[in-house]
Amino acid sequence: MAFGVKRDELMAFKKKAERGEIALLTHYWIDERFPNSKTVTKAASADIEALKKWGRSYHLPENYIDYGHKNLPHYDLFGDIQLEILEKEGKWDQIERFHLKGDKE
Repeated sequence: MAFGVKRDELMAFKKKAERGEIALLTHYWIDERFPNSKTVTKAASADIEALKKWGRSYHLPENYIDYGHKNLPHYDLFGDIQLEILEKEGKWDQIERFHLKGDKE
């Protein structure tokens, strides 16, 4: 279950990804498979080669790409790698909004 994201943010994320750019969107998320994760960051692009190249730059295996959403392949980022990538991508608003630094500061 995803929550904590506004409709306009979701639409902007989808439009950016559909243009073939790398789009990042963080939201609160609950999934029994990942009991220690309260948020997830989606890194998406309709340009699969661009997404693979971006993923390689962060040492993310191509087999981690989720193709389950029509026309929106993406990586799901959690935990330390989520924070590391958001910092490197300069997404401080998402880091602060979802309190991703926690006790690490």
